[in-house]
Amino acid sequence: MNTNTSLPSAGPDFERLLSQDVVIEAGDGETRTGAQAVAPDHSPRAPVAGAASTAPSYPRAGLVATSAAGTDVQREVEQFLYGQAELLDGKHWQAWIDLFAPTGVYWMPVTPEQTEWEGSPSIFAEDKLMMEIRQGRVSHPNAWSQAPMWETSHLVSHVTLESISDAGIRVRSRFHMMELRRDTIRHFGGSYRHTLVRDNGGALHIQLQRVDLFNAQAPFDYVLQVWV
Repeated sequence: MNTNTSLPSAGPDFERLLSQDVVIEAGDGETRTGAQAVAPDHSPRAPVAGAASTAPSYPRAGLVATSAAGTDVQREVEQFLYGQAELLDGKHWQAWIDLFAPTGVYWMPVTPEQTEWEGSPSIFAEDKLMMEIRQGRVSHPNAWSQAPMWETSHLVSHVTLESISDAGIRVRSRFHMMELRRDTIRHFGGSYRHTLVRDNGGALHIQLQRVDLFNAQAPFDYVLQVWV
């Protein structure tokens, strides 16, 4: 185990950079600023050795036929939730946001007893506009939280259809997410509650996704930066 706790030097401006209140700065795309200047290997702008030159593929909505073709709704919903997890783990933020209906909401309450987000604190309470604002922040080249060696792995299980009606499909499931950030691994688990609706073409979209973390009250070294 390395017992050397001294920070590596990044030049004469190292101390000044560490003392800055804000480490995410605008740049010209070439000059390293903020977090990049402090730790160049910790930059999302740095290429990953052996990475493919083409953009990675990702699961898209509509891979499973709709009920109009006689699809088992249970299987269709399961594949939708698994695809959503794949998009999160692949950091395909816009494709993930596109899974939400135009008025869709992602909600993570503070406690399981919470029944509304207006007038009450929540860990997340975001419509599509707020999701896109968050996406812009975490996609910034100097976003320290999203630098290399930051990954997640989701497992989704126990998918149960609570009700199916013209108003939508209510779904309950369980999840576990493992997050790697540099040398630290964190675990988050809990339940999802989805209200799914269909568009005019029959494709499923999220009207409401409620995320109840069973360890929401646990102490963490840093806050959640993206959706669980």
